[in-house]
Amino acid sequence: MNSKAFAVPRQMWYAEDELLLHFPESWEVVPCLMQGHNTPPLTSDHIRAAFNQPTGSPRLGELAKGKNKVVILFDDVSRSTRTSQFIPHILQELKAADIPDSAIRFICASGAHGALSYLDFHKKLGAEVMHKFPVYNHNPYENCSYVGQTSQGTKLYVNSEVMSCDLKIGIGSMAPHPQSGFSGGGKIILPGVSGMDSIDAYHRLEIEARETGRGNIVGPGNYTENPLVKDFNESARMASLDFKIDAIFNGKGQACALFVGEPQTEYFKAVEFAASHYATRPVPDTDIAVVNTYSKGNEAIIGLIMGIMMLTEKGGDLVLIMDCPAGQVVHYLLSSFGQVAKGRLFSAVNFQLPWIKRMIVLSPQSEKSMADWLAIPGTVWAKTWPEVLETLKQDYPHGAKVAIVPDGTIQYLSDMGASIMSKKFLE
Repeated sequence: MNSKAFAVPRQMWYAEDELLLHFPESWEVVPCLMQGHNTPPLTSDHIRAAFNQPTGSPRLGELAKGKNKVVILFDDVSRSTRTSQFIPHILQELKAADIPDSAIRFICASGAHGALSYLDFHKKLGAEVMHKFPVYNHNPYENCSYVGQTSQGTKLYVNSEVMSCDLKIGIGSMAPHPQSGFSGGGKIILPGVSGMDSIDAYHRLEIEARETGRGNIVGPGNYTENPLVKDFNESARMASLDFKIDAIFNGKGQACALFVGEPQTEYFKAVEFAASHYATRPVPDTDIAVVNTYSKGNEAIIGLIMGIMMLTEKGGDLVLIMDCPAGQVVHYLLSSFGQVAKGRLFSAVNFQLPWIKRMIVLSPQSEKSMADWLAIPGTVWAKTWPEVLETLKQDYPHGAKVAIVPDGTIQYLSDMGASIMSKKFLE
């Protein structure tokens, strides 16, 4: 039988290849691409130019003069930041300021996520950094110093090693975020290297907004009045974050734009670019939405949000591709740790969504504990794409309209209406 195919990227940090999705020739297959999908990747010259002209800040080398202890914060493997791309430029600036290697340490700003292994650090930082510098995990339960209280009442505790340093540099990225609108900026401090009570209070700002009828100011793409954005920017100032690097990605997960400088100033400059770059138009009258999870493959539930929005107007089948070899991220605040042991803010997606006729999860490895987290009634689990296709063909023998989202973990629907935002999943 004749078929058509579309390739989606898969297994960031691991195989980093493509998954070929075949469909019957009679089906209409529509790629649902973000505006910046095909933006060319950054070159070393592009990165150097950004460091030469930081936003709202002197050059990093100027900031570094006379400093004694330097910390470089970086995000974990749940984010697609190719940290090793930017480290040589940072080290060059520090060397120009006569900062010795012995004054530098790296700390993973993992927030409430589980600790990274040596292999994870190696992927993010490269062999040379691992050989020359100490690299540490953040522990949100111990050794966090009280810094003060934000205007929204968050009592801010920050990693004590970070606070002991007199030059603080953050390397991260900016992408749509299911709570804060966009990541980046001061988020490397809160929740990145904050204590668990601070992380808890920060996340509760989103819950409070939704419970008080202000759900429209939080969620993917919403940043202008977002209380979480206000909280993490204030926290970055309180913790004296000096310099921030934020990368933006194309459809292949490559850094294609870079913003560096004073954390709050570069954040708002970057987010203006990101809001249009990641924006995605929904495909109307979709029978099936296939949502791939790539950049944040170990937080696949983010892709579920994108898929639900694709289907809200008409209803249909949602296929979520969840194939990160390391499995889903450990999140001490939001994960399940047993049948009765749950994170403080654990909430299972275990209610029926009327506009989803059927939920199919493509996951080559079995994670039974995921049933606590991604538990929409009637979900069909499959290990291969042919299994998924055979299940779909039973209900669409005469054809279907299929929308394919290449990376539902960084794309967002820029023109979603109030009717979508009022649905149960986003309330």
